[in-house]
Amino acid sequence: MSVRLPILAALCLLLAACGVSDPAPDTGATVQVASPEEGGAVSTAPVQVDPPQAGAAEPEPDPIAEEGIDWSPITLEPGRVSISCDLDYMAQGDGEALLDFSHEALSAALEGCAARGVLRLRYVGKINGGFAAMMQRVTAVADEQGIAKRVLDIDSSGGMVEDAIRAGDRIAESRWTVWVREGAVCHSACVFILGAGDVRVISGRVGIHRIIRMSSTATTRVELNRELRAVYERVRDYLERNGAATAVADMMMAVPNRNLRLLTPEELSLYGLDGINPAQDDLDRLRLMRKCGEDFVARRDAFVRAFDARCKAPNAEIDALNTCGLELRKGFGFPDPGCPAESPMSEFDAALAAQEAARAVESAEDGQAAAPHAAGGDTGAH
Repeated sequence: MSVRLPILAALCLLLAACGVSDPAPDTGATVQVASPEEGGAVSTAPVQVDPPQAGAAEPEPDPIAEEGIDWSPITLEPGRVSISCDLDYMAQGDGEALLDFSHEALSAALEGCAARGVLRLRYVGKINGGFAAMMQRVTAVADEQGIAKRVLDIDSSGGMVEDAIRAGDRIAESRWTVWVREGAVCHSACVFILGAGDVRVISGRVGIHRIIRMSSTATTRVELNRELRAVYERVRDYLERNGAATAVADMMMAVPNRNLRLLTPEELSLYGLDGINPAQDDLDRLRLMRKCGEDFVARRDAFVRAFDARCKAPNAEIDALNTCGLELRKGFGFPDPGCPAESPMSEFDAALAAQEAARAVESAEDGQAAAPHAAGGDTGAH
């Protein structure tokens, strides 16, 4: 388990704002959907609308089914996927397009990311069964190759509610940061994917509206509301177990599906959809306490507060942020000798150790080169 501060800080700087979203000017407003492609939260799964029989036990929801991976061919329609081992898309682009989702092809595509320990998966398209299957496969291969830091760089107008929930529950257990970059959107069912991330970084637009029951046979408002009530109960359960406010579901119900309610930065924070996932943060703290002790967690929390106060600044350069954090952490006893990998900014330690070793070799070579000159100088003096 790794501390998530560095990847969040790096992403913030790549977005040209640290800790502050840069949404479109119309956030907080309700706007019309120009076309069906502009939004979608569609539910088609069967629902139980009749009261359960007396004495019948209601089955407990199983967020992540115990199922193997079906590696049969899949297509993403509509959808585009690319893989990059670098977070800086402005300098490096979105990486290589991913067209083959077989185990062999994914292993080859992610091989370069294993050395760096960072994967950025760019997805543009609808949330559907193909997306859920793709996320499951990429996660499995990232696990095999030990790629700990994973960023889902998403641009989606929504899609199928049940597929979003299934994909989100898998993402929630798999150490993903979800990033909505500037110019991108995360609307409707995509919000469920956003809520699942360990860390959520937002510079684009996030919008919600009412769920559509495409498979409904309702003929009256009462019948339709019974179906929707069952769907929204699933949504509330999902939001609650993934650290987001159930109030999001209530707000969705009040927005006609031909419109979009664009959430403000304050609402995103209030509803637990931006920044570090509170549910994951609690779990991480428990894991860290068990592994590294309470003192480690207290020092880590103190470092995070100091980092925010001393290192973060508007328009700060990433090199300056990293230099500040690496110098600052020394005062908090990091890297910790007992838990080096869990220490803040631990991903820099291998590179720092290599630089230190290179300097030591260079210094030794300089010393050896200087020794003959010194000896020659003494001989010349006599």
